[in-house]
Amino acid sequence: MSQVPAVLGPKEDDVLKLLACEVHLGTKNLDPSMKRYVWKRNANGFYIINLSKTWEKLVLAARVIVAIENPADVCVISGRPWGQRAVLKFAQYTGATAISGRFTPGTFTNQIQEKFIEPRLLIVTDPHADHQPIREASYVNIPTIALAQTDSSLRYVDLAIPANNKGQQSIGLMYWLLAREVLYLRKVLNRNSPWDVMVDLFFYRDPEAEQEQQQQPYDFESQRTLPSSSFEPAAESTGVPDWAHPEVPSTWDATGTDATWEQHAPVSTEHWGDAPEATPPAPVPSSIPPQESSWDSNIVSNWDNK
Repeated sequence: MSQVPAVLGPKEDDVLKLLACEVHLGTKNLDPSMKRYVWKRNANGFYIINLSKTWEKLVLAARVIVAIENPADVCVISGRPWGQRAVLKFAQYTGATAISGRFTPGTFTNQIQEKFIEPRLLIVTDPHADHQPIREASYVNIPTIALAQTDSSLRYVDLAIPANNKGQQSIGLMYWLLAREVLYLRKVLNRNSPWDVMVDLFFYRDPEAEQEQQQQPYDFESQRTLPSSSFEPAAESTGVPDWAHPEVPSTWDATGTDATWEQHAPVSTEHWGDAPEATPPAPVPSSIPPQESSWDSNIVSNWDNK
Protein backbone atom coordinates (compact mmCIF):
# COMPACT_ATOMS: atom_id res chain seq x y z
CA MET A 1 0.00 0.00 0.00
CA SER A 2 2.96 2.28 -0.40
CA GLN A 3 1.48 4.05 -3.43
CA VAL A 4 -1.95 4.61 -1.83
CA PRO A 5 -2.47 7.31 0.81
CA ALA A 6 -3.68 6.23 4.20
CA VAL A 7 -6.96 8.03 3.65
CA LEU A 8 -7.69 5.92 0.57
CA GLY A 9 -6.58 2.68 2.19
CA PRO A 10 -8.97 -0.21 2.82
CA LYS A 11 -10.72 -0.72 6.12
CA GLU A 12 -10.88 -3.96 8.01
CA ASP A 13 -14.43 -4.58 6.84
CA ASP A 14 -13.36 -4.15 3.21
CA VAL A 15 -10.57 -6.70 3.57
CA LEU A 16 -12.97 -9.18 5.16
CA LYS A 17 -15.36 -8.74 2.24
CA LEU A 18 -12.54 -9.36 -0.23
CA LEU A 19 -11.57 -12.57 1.52
CA ALA A 20 -15.17 -13.77 1.95
CA CYS A 21 -15.94 -13.32 -1.75
CA GLU A 22 -12.66 -15.03 -2.75
CA VAL A 23 -11.37 -12.08 -4.75
CA HIS A 24 -7.82 -13.26 -4.06
CA LEU A 25 -8.35 -16.74 -5.53
CA GLY A 26 -6.79 -17.23 -8.96
CA THR A 27 -6.54 -20.13 -11.37
CA LYS A 28 -3.91 -22.81 -11.93
CA ASN A 29 -2.61 -21.02 -15.03
CA LEU A 30 -0.55 -17.83 -15.00
CA ASP A 31 -0.09 -15.33 -17.79
CA PRO A 32 3.36 -13.72 -17.89
CA SER A 33 1.78 -10.24 -17.79
CA MET A 34 -0.03 -11.10 -14.52
CA LYS A 35 3.00 -12.44 -12.70
CA ARG A 36 3.63 -9.16 -10.83
CA TYR A 37 0.16 -9.29 -9.24
CA VAL A 38 0.54 -12.80 -7.81
CA TRP A 39 1.58 -13.32 -4.20
CA LYS A 40 2.21 -17.07 -4.10
CA ARG A 41 0.81 -20.47 -5.08
CA ASN A 42 -1.06 -22.66 -2.60
CA ALA A 43 -0.79 -26.43 -2.10
CA ASN A 44 -3.62 -27.14 -4.55
CA GLY A 45 -1.84 -25.36 -7.37
CA PHE A 46 -4.00 -22.20 -7.43
CA TYR A 47 -2.31 -18.83 -7.60
CA ILE A 48 -3.11 -16.29 -4.87
CA ILE A 49 -3.57 -12.67 -5.92
CA ASN A 50 -1.98 -9.94 -3.82
CA LEU A 51 -4.91 -7.94 -2.42
CA SER A 52 -2.73 -4.89 -1.83
CA LYS A 53 -2.17 -4.68 -5.58
CA THR A 54 -5.89 -5.18 -6.13
CA TRP A 55 -6.83 -2.26 -3.89
CA GLU A 56 -4.13 -0.06 -5.39
CA LYS A 57 -5.44 -0.62 -8.92
CA LEU A 58 -9.04 -0.21 -7.73
CA VAL A 59 -8.37 3.26 -6.34
CA LEU A 60 -6.45 4.21 -9.49
CA ALA A 61 -9.34 3.07 -11.70
CA ALA A 62 -11.79 5.14 -9.63
CA ARG A 63 -9.61 8.22 -10.08
CA VAL A 64 -9.56 7.64 -13.84
CA ILE A 65 -13.36 7.32 -13.95
CA VAL A 66 -13.85 10.52 -11.95
CA ALA A 67 -11.61 12.38 -14.42
CA ILE A 68 -14.26 11.89 -17.14
CA GLU A 69 -16.48 14.98 -17.04
CA ASN A 70 -19.58 13.31 -18.47
CA PRO A 71 -20.36 10.06 -16.59
CA ALA A 72 -22.30 8.73 -19.61
CA ASP A 73 -19.04 8.63 -21.60
CA VAL A 74 -17.90 5.69 -19.44
CA CYS A 75 -18.97 2.39 -21.02
CA VAL A 76 -19.20 -0.74 -18.83
CA ILE A 77 -19.48 -4.12 -20.56
CA SER A 78 -20.07 -7.69 -19.38
CA GLY A 79 -20.64 -10.46 -21.90
CA ARG A 80 -21.07 -13.27 -19.38
CA PRO A 81 -24.22 -13.46 -17.27
CA TRP A 82 -22.28 -13.48 -13.98
CA GLY A 83 -21.44 -9.80 -14.33
CA GLN A 84 -24.47 -8.39 -16.11
CA ARG A 85 -26.34 -7.47 -12.95
CA ALA A 86 -23.22 -5.87 -11.46
CA VAL A 87 -22.68 -3.84 -14.64
CA LEU A 88 -26.26 -2.54 -14.63
CA LYS A 89 -26.07 -1.57 -10.95
CA PHE A 90 -22.72 0.13 -11.46
CA ALA A 91 -24.17 2.18 -14.31
CA GLN A 92 -27.23 3.04 -12.21
CA TYR A 93 -25.27 4.52 -9.31
CA THR A 94 -22.44 6.17 -11.27
CA GLY A 95 -24.29 7.34 -14.40
CA ALA A 96 -22.23 5.24 -16.80
CA THR A 97 -23.47 3.49 -19.95
CA ALA A 98 -23.95 -0.28 -19.53
CA ILE A 99 -23.87 -2.93 -22.24
CA SER A 100 -24.88 -6.30 -20.82
CA GLY A 101 -25.04 -9.41 -22.92
CA ARG A 102 -23.74 -9.84 -26.43
CA PHE A 103 -21.63 -7.00 -27.79
CA THR A 104 -22.57 -6.07 -31.35
CA PRO A 105 -19.45 -5.80 -33.53
CA GLY A 106 -18.95 -2.30 -34.90
CA THR A 107 -20.47 -0.49 -31.92
CA PHE A 108 -17.31 1.62 -31.56
CA THR A 109 -16.15 1.67 -35.20
CA ASN A 110 -19.17 1.53 -37.53
CA GLN A 111 -20.87 4.94 -37.65
CA ILE A 112 -23.75 3.66 -39.79
CA GLN A 113 -24.82 1.27 -37.06
CA GLU A 114 -27.87 2.27 -35.04
CA LYS A 115 -26.21 1.60 -31.65
CA PHE A 116 -22.97 3.39 -32.49
CA ILE A 117 -21.39 5.13 -29.48
CA GLU A 118 -18.12 6.95 -28.85
CA PRO A 119 -17.16 6.45 -25.20
CA ARG A 120 -14.12 8.03 -23.63
CA LEU A 121 -13.44 5.12 -21.27
CA LEU A 122 -14.13 1.38 -21.46
CA ILE A 123 -14.50 -1.01 -18.51
CA VAL A 124 -14.76 -4.76 -19.18
CA THR A 125 -15.38 -7.65 -16.81
CA ASP A 126 -13.39 -10.42 -18.52
CA PRO A 127 -10.70 -9.82 -21.19
CA HIS A 128 -11.36 -13.30 -22.63
CA ALA A 129 -15.13 -12.98 -23.01
CA ASP A 130 -15.03 -9.27 -23.92
CA HIS A 131 -12.20 -9.45 -26.44
CA GLN A 132 -14.29 -7.83 -29.22
CA PRO A 133 -14.91 -4.48 -27.47
CA ILE A 134 -11.28 -4.41 -26.29
CA ARG A 135 -10.03 -4.82 -29.85
CA GLU A 136 -12.41 -2.18 -31.22
CA ALA A 137 -11.42 0.21 -28.44
CA SER A 138 -7.79 -0.15 -29.51
CA TYR A 139 -8.77 0.90 -33.04
CA VAL A 140 -10.28 4.21 -31.90
CA ASN A 141 -7.84 4.90 -29.02
CA ILE A 142 -10.24 4.33 -26.11
CA PRO A 143 -8.47 3.58 -22.79
CA THR A 144 -9.53 0.25 -21.28
CA ILE A 145 -9.91 -0.93 -17.68
CA ALA A 146 -10.39 -4.67 -17.09
CA LEU A 147 -10.87 -7.08 -14.20
CA ALA A 148 -8.01 -9.51 -14.85
CA GLN A 149 -7.61 -13.07 -13.61
CA THR A 150 -4.21 -14.75 -13.32
CA ASP A 151 -4.64 -16.37 -16.75
CA SER A 152 -5.98 -13.22 -18.50
CA SER A 153 -4.07 -11.57 -21.29
CA LEU A 154 -3.43 -7.85 -20.86
CA ARG A 155 -3.12 -7.09 -24.54
CA TYR A 156 -4.82 -3.75 -25.38
CA VAL A 157 -5.61 -3.32 -21.66
CA ASP A 158 -4.36 -0.04 -20.19
CA LEU A 159 -5.30 -0.62 -16.54
CA ALA A 160 -5.74 -4.10 -15.08
CA ILE A 161 -7.44 -4.71 -11.72
CA PRO A 162 -6.21 -8.15 -10.51
CA ALA A 163 -9.22 -10.00 -9.16
CA ASN A 164 -11.21 -13.20 -9.52
CA ASN A 165 -13.50 -12.53 -12.47
CA LYS A 166 -14.93 -16.06 -12.48
CA GLY A 167 -16.90 -15.92 -9.24
CA GLN A 168 -20.34 -14.38 -8.95
CA GLN A 169 -19.75 -12.77 -5.55
CA SER A 170 -16.26 -11.62 -6.52
CA ILE A 171 -17.46 -9.71 -9.60
CA GLY A 172 -20.33 -8.11 -7.69
CA LEU A 173 -18.07 -7.03 -4.83
CA MET A 174 -15.47 -5.48 -7.15
CA TYR A 175 -18.07 -3.38 -8.96
CA TRP A 176 -19.63 -2.40 -5.63
CA LEU A 177 -16.27 -1.23 -4.27
CA LEU A 178 -15.47 0.59 -7.50
CA ALA A 179 -18.84 2.39 -7.52
CA ARG A 180 -18.46 3.36 -3.86
CA GLU A 181 -14.96 4.73 -4.44
CA VAL A 182 -16.20 6.77 -7.40
CA LEU A 183 -18.95 8.29 -5.26
CA TYR A 184 -16.40 9.05 -2.55
CA LEU A 185 -14.18 10.93 -4.98
CA ARG A 186 -17.15 12.83 -6.41
CA LYS A 187 -18.05 13.99 -2.89
CA VAL A 188 -21.45 12.31 -3.17
CA LEU A 189 -20.75 10.13 -0.12
CA ASN A 190 -18.80 10.75 3.03
CA ARG A 191 -15.97 8.36 3.83
CA ASN A 192 -16.83 8.36 7.50
CA SER A 193 -20.37 7.06 6.87
CA PRO A 194 -21.10 3.65 5.29
CA TRP A 195 -22.90 3.28 1.98
CA ASP A 196 -26.56 2.36 2.47
CA VAL A 197 -26.59 0.20 -0.71
CA MET A 198 -26.11 -3.49 0.09
CA VAL A 199 -23.48 -5.42 -1.82
CA ASP A 200 -26.03 -8.19 -2.44
CA LEU A 201 -27.70 -6.04 -5.09
CA PHE A 202 -24.62 -6.43 -7.31
CA PHE A 203 -24.59 -10.25 -7.09
CA TYR A 204 -25.86 -12.44 -9.89
CA ARG A 205 -29.24 -14.13 -9.32
CA ASP A 206 -30.44 -17.15 -11.23
CA PRO A 207 -33.90 -16.31 -12.67
CA GLU A 208 -34.89 -19.98 -12.95
CA ALA A 209 -34.14 -20.65 -9.28
CA GLU A 210 -36.15 -17.61 -8.20
CA GLN A 211 -39.06 -18.65 -10.43
CA GLU A 212 -39.12 -22.13 -8.93
CA GLN A 213 -39.03 -20.66 -5.44
CA GLN A 214 -41.99 -18.40 -6.22
CA GLN A 215 -44.01 -21.28 -7.70
CA GLN A 216 -43.69 -23.44 -4.59
CA PRO A 217 -47.00 -23.38 -2.66
CA TYR A 218 -46.91 -21.87 0.76
CA ASP A 219 -48.04 -24.17 3.57
CA PHE A 220 -50.60 -22.08 5.44
CA GLU A 221 -51.83 -24.99 7.58
CA SER A 222 -48.43 -25.53 9.17
CA GLN A 223 -48.22 -21.85 10.04
CA ARG A 224 -51.79 -21.68 11.33
CA THR A 225 -51.78 -24.89 13.40
CA LEU A 226 -50.43 -24.29 16.86
CA PRO A 227 -49.91 -26.78 19.69
CA SER A 228 -53.02 -27.35 21.78
CA SER A 229 -51.09 -26.85 24.98
CA SER A 230 -50.76 -23.15 24.23
CA PHE A 231 -54.54 -22.68 24.42
CA GLU A 232 -55.06 -24.47 27.74
CA PRO A 233 -55.17 -22.00 30.64
CA ALA A 234 -53.27 -22.71 33.75
CA ALA A 235 -55.20 -24.45 36.51
CA GLU A 236 -56.10 -22.17 39.39
CA SER A 237 -57.32 -23.25 42.79
CA THR A 238 -59.99 -20.58 43.30
CA GLY A 239 -62.55 -22.79 44.99
CA VAL A 240 -65.12 -22.23 42.23
CA PRO A 241 -66.53 -25.43 40.73
CA ASP A 242 -65.51 -26.17 37.15
CA TRP A 243 -68.82 -26.38 35.23
CA ALA A 244 -67.06 -27.36 32.01
CA HIS A 245 -65.84 -30.61 33.61
CA PRO A 246 -68.36 -31.64 36.31
CA GLU A 247 -67.59 -34.50 38.60
CA VAL A 248 -69.56 -37.63 37.78
CA PRO A 249 -70.48 -39.84 40.76
CA SER A 250 -69.12 -43.35 40.66
CA THR A 251 -72.53 -44.91 41.66
CA TRP A 252 -76.09 -43.85 41.01
CA ASP A 253 -77.61 -45.06 44.29
CA ALA A 254 -78.76 -42.65 46.97
CA THR A 255 -76.46 -44.07 49.59
CA GLY A 256 -75.46 -41.54 52.17
CA THR A 257 -78.36 -39.18 51.42
CA ASP A 258 -81.64 -38.59 53.20
CA ALA A 259 -83.71 -38.25 50.04
CA THR A 260 -84.97 -41.19 48.00
CA TRP A 261 -86.26 -41.46 44.44
CA GLU A 262 -89.80 -42.22 45.71
CA GLN A 263 -89.99 -38.92 47.60
CA HIS A 264 -89.11 -36.79 44.57
CA ALA A 265 -90.72 -38.71 41.70
CA PRO A 266 -94.59 -38.69 41.76
CA VAL A 267 -96.22 -42.10 41.48
CA SER A 268 -98.89 -42.40 38.79
CA THR A 269 -101.94 -44.52 39.57
CA GLU A 270 -103.11 -44.73 35.96
CA HIS A 271 -102.35 -47.57 33.66
CA TRP A 272 -100.43 -46.99 30.45
CA GLY A 273 -103.00 -48.96 28.47
CA ASP A 274 -105.98 -46.76 29.43
CA ALA A 275 -106.78 -44.24 26.74
CA PRO A 276 -107.51 -40.70 27.89
CA GLU A 277 -111.07 -39.43 27.79
CA ALA A 278 -111.92 -37.52 24.62
CA THR A 279 -112.87 -33.89 25.05
CA PRO A 280 -116.21 -33.12 23.32
CA PRO A 281 -115.89 -30.52 20.51
CA ALA A 282 -117.47 -27.11 20.77
CA PRO A 283 -121.05 -26.82 19.31
CA VAL A 284 -121.26 -25.32 15.83
CA PRO A 285 -124.27 -22.96 15.20
CA SER A 286 -126.70 -24.12 12.54
CA SER A 287 -126.99 -20.72 10.85
CA ILE A 288 -125.12 -17.45 11.05
CA PRO A 289 -127.40 -14.43 11.32
CA PRO A 290 -126.76 -11.84 8.58
CA GLN A 291 -125.06 -8.70 9.61
CA GLU A 292 -126.27 -5.38 8.34
CA SER A 293 -123.70 -3.33 6.61
CA SER A 294 -123.90 0.38 6.99
CA TRP A 295 -121.60 0.90 4.00
CA ASP A 296 -124.20 -0.18 1.39
CA SER A 297 -126.99 1.80 2.99
CA ASN A 298 -124.88 4.93 3.11
CA ILE A 299 -124.07 4.64 -0.60
CA VAL A 300 -127.73 4.16 -1.56
CA SER A 301 -128.83 7.09 0.57
CA ASN A 302 -126.19 9.27 -0.96
CA TRP A 303 -127.34 8.49 -4.52
CA ASP A 304 -130.98 9.09 -3.56
CA ASN A 305 -130.18 12.48 -2.11
CA LYS A 306 -128.44 13.48 -5.33
